[in-house]
Amino acid sequence: MRHHGADLLAGADIAVPVPLHWSRRYWRGFNQAELLAAQLGLPVAHLLRRVRRTRPQVDLPARERQANVEGAFALRRREAWNGPAWLRRLVATPLAGLTVVLVDDVSTTGATLEACARVVKHAGAKEVRVITAARVATRRR
Repeated sequence: MRHHGADLLAGADIAVPVPLHWSRRYWRGFNQAELLAAQLGLPVAHLLRRVRRTRPQVDLPARERQANVEGAFALRRREAWNGPAWLRRLVATPLAGLTVVLVDDVSTTGATLEACARVVKHAGAKEVRVITAARVATRRR
């Protein structure tokens, strides 16, 4: 991802992995988006949290995915941020002027990434970019 996404990563300030709900993370034992973000060469900041558990997107038809993740993400409280010290010190608009790269493992319809991007933009990010390990081009049902 780092090699093939070099143009997308150039000039970015931080990588933000798409969070799992705490129960899914506990069951799985890791967050694949965090593992991918750690390899991109950018500071990784865990700025987002899932505020409610959602059904797995893979189980839903495309038309239901956006509704499934609507309002499911929020910015973490500043004191809970796990990221660069300079970012934690920011006051007021936490991401003001920053270029943020959202990181996830797979994008199918983009609904999850769009929901996360709305939160990041609302927090003041100048630009939101997205990088994923895979994109589903067609889906068999």
